[in-house]
Amino acid sequence: MVLQTKEVVQQFGGLTAVNRVSMQIEDGQIVGLIGPNGAGKTTFFNVITGVNTPTAGSVHFMGEEITGIPAHEIVARGIARTFQNIRLFKNMTAQENVIAGMHTESQANLIDAIFRTKRHRTETLACEQKADELLELVGLYAYRYELATRLPYGHQRRLEIARALASSPKLLLLDEPAAGMNEQETADLLEFIRRLRGMGYTILLIEHDMKLVMSICENIYVLDHGELIAQGAPEEIQSNPRVIEAYLGKEG
Repeated sequence: MVLQTKEVVQQFGGLTAVNRVSMQIEDGQIVGLIGPNGAGKTTFFNVITGVNTPTAGSVHFMGEEITGIPAHEIVARGIARTFQNIRLFKNMTAQENVIAGMHTESQANLIDAIFRTKRHRTETLACEQKADELLELVGLYAYRYELATRLPYGHQRRLEIARALASSPKLLLLDEPAAGMNEQETADLLEFIRRLRGMGYTILLIEHDMKLVMSICENIYVLDHGELIAQGAPEEIQSNPRVIEAYLGKEG
């Protein structure tokens, strides 16, 4: 079991954003988390990644409880994410953005950096090489020296995925990776996510593009007003009355 959440609750004052949500993700799966706007999806991601400490319940990763552990420690343990709103370092190059994602693996210290020791030089070269390999993987190698702010929107989305992969995660959380992409970019993203699974990554994604979700996910969880209303294979979710009602509303 890669990830397991048990009865997770997240409250903000009198608002319950996530209400007793339990989830299981097996090694190598691509799992979808869907629901209408405001359903609690990103809040649930924030609990998993240590941005928020849940009001109740627990989160377990690779058999160990990680509830309430700081976000940087969770990254170091092997969980990485992208964000619904792109959070790149706009005035750094694509290569520098990816290198920034490797901070949990750095062995060099401040003294090494100041005096440019052999360890610092060796590590810098290795980081640049790894960054270039990841940029090649996401199709951005030719843009490695371009400032992130100058990249087209779809390229920025890919760059954020490359930066997340830089920490060598076991579990990758993608928050609306296809947002703002055209049809061809979305199709390319779908194939890329499949490639990532083939490389051994386990993936949990939030996505509003139902065609993408139904094409790529073997298991889907559905939230509505913070509650888990359905879970199952794509064909089960598509025909589930509660899911249809959540998205389309109740007639009469």
